[in-house]
Amino acid sequence: MKAKNWKIYVISIAIALAAGTLSGLCSMAGMEQYNLTAIKPALTPPAWLFPVAWTILYTLMGIGAARVWLSPKGKERSRGLNLYALQLIVNFFWSLIFFNAEAYGFAAIWLVVLWVLVLMMIVEFAKTDRIAAALQIPYLLWLTFAGYLNIAVWLLN
Repeated sequence: MKAKNWKIYVISIAIALAAGTLSGLCSMAGMEQYNLTAIKPALTPPAWLFPVAWTILYTLMGIGAARVWLSPKGKERSRGLNLYALQLIVNFFWSLIFFNAEAYGFAAIWLVVLWVLVLMMIVEFAKTDRIAAALQIPYLLWLTFAGYLNIAVWLLN
């Protein structure tokens, strides 16, 4: 890694973490209400695990996006970064839909859209940087698990 590239990594990780932190802050009251009142499905992890998992996932997202940003300019790079930005926006709003609006069914549909966007992003990242793409696989797996949780909450509540 070139000496000046570390700044790109720091900025990219900070952007991803900021999006997640802001989403969490905006939906904090809804999360508290959810934790008190919602019927949760089997396999629901303890509440402390979610911020830990998301911190790791946002960090991996940021590293992947930085790697793609630092790759040679081209259509694949642009498409990958555009999909990255779009999925980050969709990701931001899921918490608000699920926790604040308690629109569990709509949140499940929103999550499917997010899942597809992340899969598309992985495919585009792979055209530019295979490591960047591989770093997004835990995110896609987590979203798959989140889909189970979201649909189960919808059915139980």
